[in-house]
Amino acid sequence: MTGSQPRMADEHRHPKTPDPKDREIGLKPDPGETAPLEKSGATESPGSKVMGSTGPAVPTPEEVIQEVAKSGTNVDSIVGRLVIDQGFATPDEVQHCLAIAKQMSEAANQQSLADLLVRNEYVTSRQMARLREVAQAERSGQKIPGYKVLGKLGAGAMATVFKAKQLSLDRVVAIKVLPRKFTSNPQFIERFYAEGRAAAQLNHPNIVQAYDVGKAGEYHYFVMEFVDGTTVYDEIVKSKRFAEKDAIDIVIQVAEALAHAHSRGIIHRDVKPKNIMQTRGGVAKLADMGLARAISDREAAEAEQGKAFGTPYYISPEQIRGELNIGPQADIYSLGATLYHMVTGSVPFDGKNPSAVMHKHLKADLVPPDHVNPKLGSGISEVIEMMMQKDPRARYQSCQDLIADLRLVREGQNPVLAHKEIGAAALGQVLAAEAGAQAELVEGQAQTAIVRPWLFAVLCGLLGLSVIANIILLALRGE
Repeated sequence: MTGSQPRMADEHRHPKTPDPKDREIGLKPDPGETAPLEKSGATESPGSKVMGSTGPAVPTPEEVIQEVAKSGTNVDSIVGRLVIDQGFATPDEVQHCLAIAKQMSEAANQQSLADLLVRNEYVTSRQMARLREVAQAERSGQKIPGYKVLGKLGAGAMATVFKAKQLSLDRVVAIKVLPRKFTSNPQFIERFYAEGRAAAQLNHPNIVQAYDVGKAGEYHYFVMEFVDGTTVYDEIVKSKRFAEKDAIDIVIQVAEALAHAHSRGIIHRDVKPKNIMQTRGGVAKLADMGLARAISDREAAEAEQGKAFGTPYYISPEQIRGELNIGPQADIYSLGATLYHMVTGSVPFDGKNPSAVMHKHLKADLVPPDHVNPKLGSGISEVIEMMMQKDPRARYQSCQDLIADLRLVREGQNPVLAHKEIGAAALGQVLAAEAGAQAELVEGQAQTAIVRPWLFAVLCGLLGLSVIANIILLALRGE
């Protein structure tokens, strides 16, 4: 990943405006509509096999697929198989369209199998668009040995994600594929594999699990857990904001995931609503380790020093400055910005471009969440304000501390660490005492530097007087 802001241009769109193309890992595709059985405007050939007709026996799927392979284009062959495999059309309906295609071809009026399936209302346009994407993916060589592609989940600037079945274990997975335009760039390839390695080190119920990473043909792929659900971002777009208790429950789970990552020396660096999945059972899962890095990786830190890696709406001040030492507090800040967005429906700082937004993260005062949404309790507002302190030392120092305060707020109690009359004041005193101690140390060192020459001179004078006294004493004894 090169440049000072490699992911920002792609990510900088107002959170209130959904982008249907910007899907995240594991997001289940729309189920599509049920294809009608009636035909409209189709001209049947005498030998065609139609549902309910009294003609020859209905062909098997294998026979139809073989016929498609013989008579159609490569994409048509794949589309014909996918249509049957996914139950969008029956073998009889596909063969009916093949007969029409043959008839039209003889009349020098070629039409694809995909178009005929839509025209005859066996498959909807929406379903066919999705099937064509999968067909093109298979035709381009993205078919990965051992996996059967079931559909496209989403695509972004950095990767395309497919839903697939792992044949050996008969389980549904998500496969992230690096776009071909990046396959000649060693830096992008290395970061892609680094994401897989980072995810493989983590094993937690609130983190999307990594399964495999490798290369098939020209394509590099990363296989991970398929999450049947939506992202927190999708829910914000749908409902504007979360109820306070629901938001706290989700953020506690994400904080537990981050605590697990931090305990293994890994920082996420891109916590945001789009990277938090929600299963249908209400389990939150942290996804996308694309910017994750080992805290102890000094070489990587030095290589990235001075560059901003993250998403502008949620990035921490120290990430914006490209500081050398980025720690767990950066993830806590981003999680605080995410929680702010969840309970208010607005991002903490907005602006006309990424630079303006990041400048506000550095300099602007945060509008308290309960001022934006008066229905919020003071406790959750205090927690968010502490999470988003600009000085990392003034934030929660660990996710365990954050979780403790969030649980108190969920039970209707004041947060111990973030409560303004207790925690914030105490933390301020600690920071002030630390600054005072540093000042005293510097002053003491300066005074020592002044006192030491004077003390040395006094000692030398005393030593000289002692020598003179001893000489006089010896002289008197000699007399």
